[in-house]
Amino acid sequence: MAVSSDNAEMAAEWATFDPAWYHARHAAMLDLMDIPPEQAQAFYEAHGAALGHSPNPFFDEDWYRATYPDVAQQVLAGTWRSGFDHYLNAGLDTHDPHWLFDTRTYLAAYPDITPATLAAGGYRNAYDHYLRTGDGEMRSGSCFFDPETYLALLAECQHDTTTHPFADYLRRGMTALPCRSVSLYFDAEWYAQTYPDAHADITQGMWRGALHHYLCNTTPQAFDPGPFFSESFYAMVNPDVLGAIEAGNLRNGYAHFLSDGVHEQRKPCSTLDLAQYMRDPGVQADIAARRARDGLGHYLAARPDLKPLPPPMITEEQARTLFRHMCNARLPLLLNGGIDFTSDAPPALSVIIVAHDQFALTMSTLASLRANYHGSMQVLLVDSGSRDGVAGIEDHVRGIEVLRFAGNIGFVRGCNAALARVRAPATLYLNNDVDLQYGAVARALSRLMADEATGAVGARVIRTHGLLQEAGSLIWRDGSVQGYMRDAHPCVPEAGFVRAVDFCSGVFLMVRTDVLQVLDGFDESFAPAYFEETDLCMRIRTLGYRIMYDPGVCLVHYECGTSDGTSASRLIARNNDLFTRRHGPALRRRLLRHDPLQARARHADDGRHILFIEDRLPLRHLGSGFTRSNDIVTTLAGLGYHVTVFPIFRPIESAATLAAAFPETVEVIHDRELPDLPDFLRARSGCFDAIWIARTQNAARVASILNDAASCIPADHIVVDTEALVACRDMEYDRLHDITPSPPLSERLERELRPLFLAQRVVAVNAAEADLLRAAGFDNVSVLGHVQVPRPTGPGWAARRDILFLGAVHEMRSPNLDSLAWFSSEVLPLLVAQLGADIRFTVCGHTGPRVDLGPLRHNPNVRMLGRVADTAPVYDQHRVFVAPTRYAAGIAYKLHEAAANGLPVVGSPLLCQQAGWRDGQDMLCASVTDPADFARQVVRLYHDQTLWDTVRDNALTRIATEHAPQDYSSRVADIMNAVFTPG
Repeated sequence: MAVSSDNAEMAAEWATFDPAWYHARHAAMLDLMDIPPEQAQAFYEAHGAALGHSPNPFFDEDWYRATYPDVAQQVLAGTWRSGFDHYLNAGLDTHDPHWLFDTRTYLAAYPDITPATLAAGGYRNAYDHYLRTGDGEMRSGSCFFDPETYLALLAECQHDTTTHPFADYLRRGMTALPCRSVSLYFDAEWYAQTYPDAHADITQGMWRGALHHYLCNTTPQAFDPGPFFSESFYAMVNPDVLGAIEAGNLRNGYAHFLSDGVHEQRKPCSTLDLAQYMRDPGVQADIAARRARDGLGHYLAARPDLKPLPPPMITEEQARTLFRHMCNARLPLLLNGGIDFTSDAPPALSVIIVAHDQFALTMSTLASLRANYHGSMQVLLVDSGSRDGVAGIEDHVRGIEVLRFAGNIGFVRGCNAALARVRAPATLYLNNDVDLQYGAVARALSRLMADEATGAVGARVIRTHGLLQEAGSLIWRDGSVQGYMRDAHPCVPEAGFVRAVDFCSGVFLMVRTDVLQVLDGFDESFAPAYFEETDLCMRIRTLGYRIMYDPGVCLVHYECGTSDGTSASRLIARNNDLFTRRHGPALRRRLLRHDPLQARARHADDGRHILFIEDRLPLRHLGSGFTRSNDIVTTLAGLGYHVTVFPIFRPIESAATLAAAFPETVEVIHDRELPDLPDFLRARSGCFDAIWIARTQNAARVASILNDAASCIPADHIVVDTEALVACRDMEYDRLHDITPSPPLSERLERELRPLFLAQRVVAVNAAEADLLRAAGFDNVSVLGHVQVPRPTGPGWAARRDILFLGAVHEMRSPNLDSLAWFSSEVLPLLVAQLGADIRFTVCGHTGPRVDLGPLRHNPNVRMLGRVADTAPVYDQHRVFVAPTRYAAGIAYKLHEAAANGLPVVGSPLLCQQAGWRDGQDMLCASVTDPADFARQVVRLYHDQTLWDTVRDNALTRIATEHAPQDYSSRVADIMNAVFTPG
């Protein structure tokens, strides 16, 4: 059959008749009728199309008619000669041509494929793009076909490889490898064994393969795709799905599961709890990063049930042996290559190392020091009576100063002897059995010199077997000491934030040299070693300085690598007694030794401890109130509170990403979630002075937990921050959609506010919601809005163009998604008509993994940026910000942020009312039920420079006067003062 003239531009393989393939596919019939290949097309047009034959391997006629019964009826009526004829002339934009290609799946998987890119590339539709380009780029048009799996299968079976896997599979692979799996989502081998009748039909050529049979058979509920999915189980536990199947809206349960059920974490079979599997943040992170399509795909790729048990953890003694072995193995390289500390510049740092023998360990430490810091430093090595290579170490290390003693004078006296020669403003005491981690020295030096109140800086110290030696150290009232988080994993949240501590180990202790000189270094009463750094840090603090623990200063320590255990224990006991006698008055102010109080004792200052509970760890890019929560956490930390952030839902982002999102002094609990909260509160009994709960729904979630833990928590010092009242948002939604409220607002509000019995202080985001709370009987309400810093330095009106929306979309019922859908479908076409076809609507911000933005992506006038690290350039490029919010509660952060960035806003009356801004002065208000009115206001602001300047300047003034950081900090301080004030 020839391609119609209307489709002549598509004369590609998929749109034309393939005589060679057709003759091979129907060889038995054509040979019987003695029809040669050159007459195959004539036969197809005369008879084959009516018989339901496909014209090429890329179009399946039988499947097309079965899938689209209306087309089959039209073919029978003579409207179309075949389904293929219909597809080429009417179905290209609306129908799929083959059971192994799904247009919606393809476009959703590859956001770069839009109508604009298809048109620019001369592609007729997504299938055309897939076959001509996407297939060669290893893209996939169906979860049932993975090109990499297919290529690996070809290699395994020693078949010729291909650059177009999908096309090759349709031409030869399906019949050559009929019962081999080409995707995680269909187990062809299992299928052939489980359904022998189907296998027999495949063997006899009735089906081209197991996958063909599964996707095209007429009783789809009778077959499972693999041992990981059960049609009968799924239908039994999901009656809604069974109803949709019986109504003809779904092919089978697996079709629903792949499109929706897997994302809703429904169980695919009785033995696989997908919701439990998805609790693993690593799994969630892989899916968010598109390393896996969904939870089932991740499970099938990982198959944790088939993985062997992990090997037993290496013991510390084994690790020490390996550490020493590596130092010995490294020694010849260091002797040959040399280590050079020479420099003509004044030293920024003096390093004191005491060594008694241990040549290999000492050389390894010096190499680590040189590699770790490239600045000028003075290295003072005290040879404390060594009898090995240390006695001639200057022959191998250039630029060091060696103080040599005939006998072993010990660490304390050795350090004090070296202190007399120190020339740099900072002195680092460093053990000779360490391996410094990246940037440790520079980080410590920066921390020490950044604040004149910092007297010393210590490190996160890891032992050779990978567990912590200390993350700062504690001193208890009885004079005993404790390395905080000893034996924990180095990346636990408790070890991951900066704080002032009692003391840090002399393994790595960087001190201001002038402070050391005032104190004459270590007290030699503690010679030869142990408790000398504890005593020194106590004396440094007596001078008014702080000892800072910085987790970014990190090293591996061969603990007790330079002394024997017996002598060490004896010295520790003696010097502990000495320390206790020396510092008795100061010790009486310390806490009694009690494990649950470690989280309080880890701080050496007197700041109050706040537990902050939120849905998710409040990252700024998440929007939707999380930015405001981040501001509150930051402000509390700035006020001197010790803040611990605990999420209801475990985060999927890396610990490093999360730590960078908050002030460095904030403890971020990134490895726990709501089910872990009871144990967390019990383990920290008496540690918190107040609890701040963000959002009413979280108050509801934790109410019973806090009741049960009442004896462990500050029950009289709880803040519930409503953030935005859900009942108000839902009422706006009902009003927008003409839904009669049921129940009414008062009842909804009463139900939402029920958990607020917890609160000694209730916080509202604006005055209107505060009034609602007071009307509901709460007389303890404070108002806390947003904080912004105006940035009036961006370009002016003439240097800008286009329209911007910046906000997060977390779910399909998000108010922001509703805004975008309404604006892009109803308002944007009007703007294109009035502002020109080249006008662009830019959408920027975080999008949840289950949100379908396909309609926006496929609009040629929409530019999708997604999440960007720096939004300032985005604001500076655009002329108008639109906020067509049709239902919401609280105050839209995006309104204040856009204004603070010098971008005037056209928004809904709802936002104008919530913010208390003036229409025509601070922003332009436009109807969100009248697209023409909204478009008119956008065009007005877009074209009128005088109006643009007026609105911009007024909004910047309001931001500066109403949302200044210092005022915001005062409001937060007032809330906390009210919490801690009795009565």
